[in-house]
Amino acid sequence: MSVNVDTEIARPGDESYVEAAWKLKERIRATDDVLKQRRGFFVDAYKRSTVHLLVTGEGDDERVMGFAAVRRDGYILFLAVAPEFRGEGIGKRLVGEVAETHDTVTCHARASNRNALGFYEHLGFEVERRIDNYYEDGGNAYYLKLGERGGLTKKLSDFMRG
Repeated sequence: MSVNVDTEIARPGDESYVEAAWKLKERIRATDDVLKQRRGFFVDAYKRSTVHLLVTGEGDDERVMGFAAVRRDGYILFLAVAPEFRGEGIGKRLVGEVAETHDTVTCHARASNRNALGFYEHLGFEVERRIDNYYEDGGNAYYLKLGERGGLTKKLSDFMRG
């Protein structure tokens, strides 16, 4: 069964899809024990970011499959993919959207989140450094970077066009 997927972009100040993105983030937090940000922090960061969203369905049936909230410097604040759409290239497509408009793409990933670290490694991100007690709950993080080594940003950008 094929699914129609639309790409949406919420520019800074645009609150489109913020509620749907929050609900997806909370669903992931409950099942995967990640994305633990408080609502106020999340909404503020969302409104200050450019948010790339992949959406399926129409009207009342419209669902956010995944989203990437990114700062002007290419730093991904949030990357979330609905569990039922994982393994279908949604995350890769979202990172590709970010890579299309930034020379480098960076992010943090929780050191204990093996799924996220494996995903980023698969895309060619490299660990720049480990940061102890990075998260509000005392969790450690890795700072990851894509782009300068091997032209990976270009490869992801080419993926998006191809």
